[in-house]
Amino acid sequence: MSEGPCGRSERRRTNRDAGVGTETRLVAAGCRTVAGIDEVGRGAWAGPLTVGVALVSGECLVGFPPGVRDSKLLSPSQRLRLFAPIAGHVLRHAIGHASAAECDAFGMTGAQRLAAARALEALGVEPDAIIVDGPRDFTGSPGAVCIVGADRLCAVVAAASILAKVTRDRLMIAAAGTHPGYGFERNKGYASLEHRLAVARLGTTPIHRLTWSVAPVGRVVGAAAAASASAPFVADRL
Repeated sequence: MSEGPCGRSERRRTNRDAGVGTETRLVAAGCRTVAGIDEVGRGAWAGPLTVGVALVSGECLVGFPPGVRDSKLLSPSQRLRLFAPIAGHVLRHAIGHASAAECDAFGMTGAQRLAAARALEALGVEPDAIIVDGPRDFTGSPGAVCIVGADRLCAVVAAASILAKVTRDRLMIAAAGTHPGYGFERNKGYASLEHRLAVARLGTTPIHRLTWSVAPVGRVVGAAAAASASAPFVADRL
């Protein structure tokens, strides 16, 4: 069981679709609308921190698109296939971003709050309840319900995570054309070896988080060189 300061605890599920139990209980308690909110890109070296929010009513809890679960448990093609059905099923959805420069300026917690505020503003309505993935509220909403593992447990949060992930991935694929050589189309700004070595070779871009992507480069290059020097010679690979 996991419990956060908002007073909710749930058992984590890992290998099946997210359910609507929490959403159903909130609707039964008098909430006309329930939002789910989740972020992606927090640990990346480049690109925005992105927050997705999805809004449902009681009617939306029937016939939720099958396959909706935490975006990290889905392949890119599965997430793409689910994007349109999710967007068409929920009442509303919105995305908010905090730029790399804002991540540097405000720290990741501040950037997460900023992106969440932008997503909720773009949603255009105030939900009666917001299910937050994680132990702490980053929305500032009096209706926040914090659940560790909500992206796996709650369909509305899983939906928000998929919408956010697909949107951010598309931005990073587009960024690969503007900033070639970093493999953004593959790593989506995360610190793959390809990306780390590219930073060492090419330097950073305007979409890099400088507080994250500069200091570790020397260590990565040294480790890669050591690994290359110790690799056995295999003639049939030439």
